[in-house]
Amino acid sequence: MNTPQPDWDAYLSQMEQLLALELDDTRRAELRVQFRRIAAMASPLLEFPLDDRIEIAGVYKA
Repeated sequence: MNTPQPDWDAYLSQMEQLLALELDDTRRAELRVQFRRIAAMASPLLEFPLDDRIEIAGVYKA
């Protein structure tokens, strides 16, 4: 399975607008690095095949 990589620049731009943040270029660049690292760590988990018959997690009810 080959998962397409997100457009981190577009994501950061949208999050800056939604959260009313002003990031400088240095901080933006570091966030891109961190997002790529997180995506690399998550990749093996996302590629792990799951049987369609596996039950989903239950819903907690207090």
